[in-house]
Amino acid sequence: MKPIVLRVAFLASIASSASIIATTGPIISAAAAADEQVSADSIAKMKAPYRRPETIPFPKDNPYTLAKAELGKKLYFDTRLSAANVLSCATCHSPAYGWGDGQPTGVGHGMKKLGRRSPTIINAAFGEIFMWDGRAPSLEAQALGPVQADVEMNMPIERLLEKLNAIEGYHPLFEAAFPGKAVAPESIAKAIAVYERTVVSGRAPFDDWIDGDEKAISERAKHGFVVFNTKGNCMQCHSGWNFTDDSFHDLGLASPDIGRAKIAPGAEKMMYAFKTPGLREITIRAPYMHDGSLPTLEAVVEHYNNGGIDRPSRSEQIKPLSLTAEESKDLVEFMKTLTSNMAPTPVPTLPR
Repeated sequence: MKPIVLRVAFLASIASSASIIATTGPIISAAAAADEQVSADSIAKMKAPYRRPETIPFPKDNPYTLAKAELGKKLYFDTRLSAANVLSCATCHSPAYGWGDGQPTGVGHGMKKLGRRSPTIINAAFGEIFMWDGRAPSLEAQALGPVQADVEMNMPIERLLEKLNAIEGYHPLFEAAFPGKAVAPESIAKAIAVYERTVVSGRAPFDDWIDGDEKAISERAKHGFVVFNTKGNCMQCHSGWNFTDDSFHDLGLASPDIGRAKIAPGAEKMMYAFKTPGLREITIRAPYMHDGSLPTLEAVVEHYNNGGIDRPSRSEQIKPLSLTAEESKDLVEFMKTLTSNMAPTPVPTLPR
C-alpha cells in the first residue's frame, strides 16, 4: 500500500485538486428509486464507495517535493526528449484532450500511427499498474518507455542524457530535485512520475451530489447512477471514486490486438484483455476503448448492452444487458456528471 502523504488541496496551484466527501448525502428521487426497486438505504450504500479521497498517494521511494514536480513538469512538456525534437509526453497526453490526444490511436516518431489509443494520465497517482496491457508496474517504470521506444519518441537513453546535460538551464533544476546526484535515467523517471501524480481530476457535479446537493445532477443522471450499479453491472469493473478496478478484461471488441496476453501468455482470460480505464473527465476523452473504436459514450453503452463478441476469453461481467433505450440514455447522462471544470494547465517555460 502506498502511503498517503500529500493533501490534494495543497496541489491546487499545480493541478486540479481533489476534495474529501464527508457524507453520502440525500438519496435520489423516489420515482427513480422505485424504477429500480431499490431502497433509500441501498442508494446510500451505492454512493459510499464513490467518495473522493482527501490526499494523493506517493510511493515511499519517490515522495513528493515541489522541486521534483517542477522539474517533472518541464520534462513532461519538453519536445527535446524526442529524437526529432517534436514530441513530448504532453503530445500524446495533453491537458487539452483530458490528458490524452483525442485520436483513435497514438501517433509516434515519423508520424507513425500506433496500434493503441493514448491513455489519460488523470488520477494516475491512484493506479496500481500502467499501460493498456499492464506491462509497467509503476509510473516510474512507465515514464521512460515511450521516450525510448523507436515507434514513439525514439530517444535512446544515452542520447537523452547527453541532450539534457547540454542544456545549462536543467542543471539547477536537477540539483534542487536530486541534490548531489548527476542527471540519470532514474531521476528523469522519478521527476516525471511525481508531476504526473499531481494531475488529479477536479470536483465534478457528481461529487456535489454525493456531498448532498440534490440539484447538482439531473433526475435522469440519478437514475443512470442506479442503472450503473444494478442492471448495467458497470460497477463490477468501474469501481471506486476513480471508477476502475485496475484490472484487465476482454470486452468482446473486434480487435486483432491480444492485449494482456502478450504479457501473460497462456492465460486464456487475458486474451484480448485490456486495463479498465477510469471514468473521471470522461466526456472530454473521446474516442473510447484501447483502439479508439467507439466514438461516443452512446456507442460505448450500446456495445456493452449488446455484450460484444462471445468467446472463451470474454470477461464474465460482459454479457447482453437488455437495457431499454431510456436506461441507456440515463447511463450516458450519469457519466456526463463525472466531468469537472478542470483548471487550465499553463505550459511551462523550458530551460535553455
